[in-house]
Amino acid sequence: MSKPTSSENIVSQKYDRCFADLLVKAGVGFGVGVVASVILFRRRTWPIALSTGFGIGAAYADCDRSFNPARVPGTRIITQLEESK
Repeated sequence: MSKPTSSENIVSQKYDRCFADLLVKAGVGFGVGVVASVILFRRRTWPIALSTGFGIGAAYADCDRSFNPARVPGTRIITQLEESK
């Protein structure tokens, strides 16, 4: 039988996952921006900033969904009163 996990550990695991996701998605966005800047836009800086911002925004949205599952489209929160009917 496993020990119950404390709520502090659950929250810290979620923050760790969010931070790792932020680093990965911002890094991928940065890489795509550099490649697009060099190949398509004659070494301008705005594609790098734009794609890095997209990566950070996607990571923020995923983190928001992990902390607040009621914001996921199509989910329904069932209370104990509804469950007992």
